[in-house]
Amino acid sequence: MPVVLSLRWTGVTPEQYDAMLDAVRWEEQVPDGLVLHVAWFEPGGLHVTDVWNAEEDFQRFFATRLAPAVQEVGLAGQPDVHFSPAHRLFAAPGAGGTA
Repeated sequence: MPVVLSLRWTGVTPEQYDAMLDAVRWEEQVPDGLVLHVAWFEPGGLHVTDVWNAEEDFQRFFATRLAPAVQEVGLAGQPDVHFSPAHRLFAAPGAGGTA
């Protein structure tokens, strides 16, 4: 069953997020099980909403690819992460891209 990941990471800047993106390259080498990724910033930190085929897919991605990039970039603290079962998933035709 697909799951929705909600993440908030206090203190992370857009520059740090972009450095992680460059290190992990998840847009070029899409992790197994990732369906959707949306990231934005508000004062104080990073927010992410993902959809994954299963929570285990995210856990594997985090352990093998994301955690090493977090150390490489030097992010401080820990994210606040929550998983919820998805009730419905709809993606508008042609949706995608970067801001």
